[in-house]
Amino acid sequence: MPQNTREIKRRIRSVQNTSQITKAMEMVAAAKLRRVQDAVQQSKPYLAKLQDMLANVSASARHVKHPLLASRPVKRTGYLVITADRGLAGPYNAQVVRAAMQEFGKKDKSAFTIFAVGKRGRDFFKRREFPIGAEVVDLDDSPTHQSIRYLAEEMVQSYEREEFDELYFIYNEFINAVSQRAVVKKVLPLDSLTGEHTGPRRQYEFEPDEEAVMAALLPRYAETLVYQAVLDAKASEHAARMTAMGNATENAKDIIADYTLSLNRARQAAITTQIAEIVGGANALS
Repeated sequence: MPQNTREIKRRIRSVQNTSQITKAMEMVAAAKLRRVQDAVQQSKPYLAKLQDMLANVSASARHVKHPLLASRPVKRTGYLVITADRGLAGPYNAQVVRAAMQEFGKKDKSAFTIFAVGKRGRDFFKRREFPIGAEVVDLDDSPTHQSIRYLAEEMVQSYEREEFDELYFIYNEFINAVSQRAVVKKVLPLDSLTGEHTGPRRQYEFEPDEEAVMAALLPRYAETLVYQAVLDAKASEHAARMTAMGNATENAKDIIADYTLSLNRARQAAITTQIAEIVGGANALS
């Protein structure tokens, strides 16, 4: 701890400036989190209705064969890995990368391909020369369906071309503002759709036919799952950044308190020294 009062004052001002920045970043992250949470809540009814309808349609058209519904022997796996474009979000990026590395295990690089969302994950995998099939970076803080549509279409088409045989999402699932967890979810094939419907089964009339309807709905559903995962990950990112900046602000307050105490001690020591010098001079004169 410095003893010079000028140096202590300089450090206090520096920490105060940093504290103002982290406080502002915390408030900005909180505002962004609220917007993304609204988008998540608005998209959930659409996803639930689409899922319910697909379960009904799949049950009514069991004879229809579609690549997204077909299970096949797994020779190659696809992974959608969602990270942030920036840091300053606590363990947010590290959690996802750690979960991805555990999932890859000791697999040969030819046995999987990565679809990367976010610069942090993309750069990490590129440095290790992992295969990246497609990437999306510089997403808005409140992503739109259009901003991830290219990536979603690329993954769906790659699966239909049998470039990989199953698809997993790896991202931070939003639990609440202070808790996010890295999850690994299997998404393709959509072979579980027929078993998800629990209510009364509806009968549909297909126009022009079952194949055309399923060919239109299933890719749309897969794209919606991607969008929902990206929204969930963005909410987790903003929450993690808000928490990290809040902790940084509190830590700055503790540091300022320590420096203030040191400043007071240094002042007291200087005053004591001056008094001792005055008393010593007076004694010498007498």
